[in-house]
Amino acid sequence: MEEQEVLQWSVGPAIGAHQDAADELYFIAKRVMDLVIVSLSLVFLLPLMAFMALLIKWDSPGPAIFRQERVTARRRVRNGQVVWEETPFTIYKFRTMRTDAKSTLHRQFIEAYIAGDDKRMADLQSAQQAEDAKYKLVADPRVTRVGALLRRTSLDELPQLWNVLLGHMSLVGPRPPIPYEVELYQPHHHDRLRTTSGLTGWWQVKGRSATSFEEMVGMDVEYIQQQSLWLDIKIIVMTVTTAMNGKGAR
Repeated sequence: MEEQEVLQWSVGPAIGAHQDAADELYFIAKRVMDLVIVSLSLVFLLPLMAFMALLIKWDSPGPAIFRQERVTARRRVRNGQVVWEETPFTIYKFRTMRTDAKSTLHRQFIEAYIAGDDKRMADLQSAQQAEDAKYKLVADPRVTRVGALLRRTSLDELPQLWNVLLGHMSLVGPRPPIPYEVELYQPHHHDRLRTTSGLTGWWQVKGRSATSFEEMVGMDVEYIQQQSLWLDIKIIVMTVTTAMNGKGAR
């Protein structure tokens, strides 16, 4: 993928040489772990992914893979400071909506979600909204039959393994937002983008659709402050369990 325009610089506090080396070692080990796990997983997942692509094509016209611009962060060390560079990339997902679906409804919901406007979110929801998912747009009329199944099981995220291989994302980290979401961020919201975006993360296994936007930001920042390979492995294991029971997925 061609290098794209940098959206923003996010600069962390000055670090010492020892901490710098420790952080560098962590991110190198994290990248190696990503490559090993994804490479081994694809051996078993590719047949399943091919079958899912056929189901999507059978269920509704259009491509099986959906592409969308998201925002991730890249780590730089300059003059003793860690600099996180917010930059766009193309994310891959299995298509779960009709090809003529517009983003207007989602934009309106995201605006209300970030603003903490519960009434507006409720107004945008359908009558079938579940109370434990008030912070997520459910019963979305744009979603196809197969798409609803993929969302409940989180299988629509599997093509993002390609993003991990390309280095756009990691297996574990805050979910990458859409650019129009980032435009609504307050300064402290950018703190959740001070690490590489991930396929899964602390928010997905602890709160997901039952948490407010500020709570989600808090969970992402908590993860960033405690990052370690052990925590990443723990989140990966918890993600498998969460995906199997469909908790928080819609």
